Amino acid sequence: MGNNWIIDVLADLRSFAHKNGLPLLAVQLNDVTLVAQAEIDQMTAGAPMPVRGETAETRSIFVQAGEGRRT
Repeated sequence: MGNNWIIDVLADLRSFAHKNGLPLLAVQLNDVTLVAQAEIDQMTAGAPMPVRGETAETRSIFVQAGEGRRT
């Protein structure tokens, strides 16, 4: 099953939103589901996730993780 459980949870939430008159939430949950599936697919393909948010505060964390400074 891996990380795909989250897709099922999002589908349940989206169904709840539809049934309870929350159409905007349903649309957002659909978008979130697409993002989640894309990231899960990327992880299972072995592709590294892009590093986001490198700042002076986080740079040391990235260096410790072996990422180094991005140019």
